[in-house]
Amino acid sequence: MKVAVLATDGVEQVELDRPWQVLEEAGAEPELVSLESGSITAYDHIDPADRKKVDAVVSEADPDEYAALVLPGGVINGDFIRADADAVAFVTAFFEAGKPVAAICHAPWVLAEAGVARGRRMTSWPSLQTDLRNAGAEWVDEEVVVDGTLLTSRRPDDLDAFGVAMVELFAAGPEEAAG
Repeated sequence: MKVAVLATDGVEQVELDRPWQVLEEAGAEPELVSLESGSITAYDHIDPADRKKVDAVVSEADPDEYAALVLPGGVINGDFIRADADAVAFVTAFFEAGKPVAAICHAPWVLAEAGVARGRRMTSWPSLQTDLRNAGAEWVDEEVVVDGTLLTSRRPDDLDAFGVAMVELFAAGPEEAAG
């Protein structure tokens, strides 16, 4: 199973690395999709951390080539991703195809921008709750929330639960997850 991991400079490193590791351990093939080619700089909160090699540029990536999508967090990452029309269209395509999507921390900003939050039960970093409510979501303060094919989680402390739920959701595939 090929999984797109959409991130750019400012991604929270632990929210990129841990789900990536979980995906690989489950036998999936994660690919880093970003706004530009080359590499991105991950962050440890507000401090630059490791550089990560980009596998595909979102403007050229085909959502049909991926079985699922992961949106890691990070304030800068979430803001840059939601401001990019190609990235928003890429995310929207997963929802239109009924494919599983997992988002953590500040990544649900992208879901609000994509217009896919309305009518969904979701969680996120607490400061996003007003944005998500304004986008039509029911925001809850829970470790992980699964609503159909969408998984959301709050913060790095929730990564263990996020990883377990992500593997279960992605293994279910579009039909089972939605039902």
